[in-house]
Amino acid sequence: MLHSRMLRYLDEVARAGSIRKAAERLNVASSAINRQILALEQELGTPIFERLRKRLRLTATGELVIGHVRQTLREHEKVRARIEDLRGLRHGRITVATMSGLTGSILPRIIAAFCTRHPRVQVVVTVLPVADIVAALSNGEVDLGLGFDLPYDPALRTVAGFECKLGAVVGPKHPLAARGSVSLGVCLGYPIILAQTGLTLRDALDNAFARSTIKVTPVLETNAIELIKRVSALDLGIGFLNIVDVAEERRRGELAFIPLSDRHVRPQLLKIMYREKGGLDPLANLLAEEIKSTFDELVGTA
Repeated sequence: MLHSRMLRYLDEVARAGSIRKAAERLNVASSAINRQILALEQELGTPIFERLRKRLRLTATGELVIGHVRQTLREHEKVRARIEDLRGLRHGRITVATMSGLTGSILPRIIAAFCTRHPRVQVVVTVLPVADIVAALSNGEVDLGLGFDLPYDPALRTVAGFECKLGAVVGPKHPLAARGSVSLGVCLGYPIILAQTGLTLRDALDNAFARSTIKVTPVLETNAIELIKRVSALDLGIGFLNIVDVAEERRRGELAFIPLSDRHVRPQLLKIMYREKGGLDPLANLLAEEIKSTFDELVGTA
């Protein structure tokens, strides 16, 4: 196995694309990193990095090596976490990839509660597009993935899945706010606010519009879920979101969520996922269970 210091050198150089930048981040001399890389390339008999004019790029061999490096680093962290578990210290690091909408809804409260209970644990949350969440999990770059309508990947396993209803979102004083459900047709009597094309939420809505032969011209279209919520709260139009998106605003009485009654409207599937290879370490499992418990209470398990 490669020396742990060398592993971190390689990982940082690959991420930074530069020995100098990696050295600055690691607070070591550039020459020390360069010597280690040259020694490894000599041992392997082939370059790991292609040295371009302004940056370094992994060669095919380098891609293989960096995959091994990152997996080894993750295994090292898991062993350390388990040793800490045995010592009863609950100390370690959990990495999560998720969608921007979730970081603006219920996830902050979940993480705050978890960190309060486990103050020695560092939680790192990265916002990524759907395909990149799956890639980060599959490549072993993160411990947990959390997102709506995540595509299937045979390398991944699901901790839990939740069917999240879609609904109209309005301010608490809107004429529709007190309804138990509402149809898309009724909503079209008001200005419409839609998520931008390319978001999983918009895909679900477009499918419902098409199957109901409804043509929609939104007054506002955006890829910012937070903007949809804020404009809807001002009653400038009806937004369409899922029940998780507005969980906190509903709790505070800032927004009303009215489930859509149309039979063509399908819920979004929210999944908590992890990489099968290597399994789920104890700390990441603790956070996964915290997330699962919250969503069980909010929407129920699919």
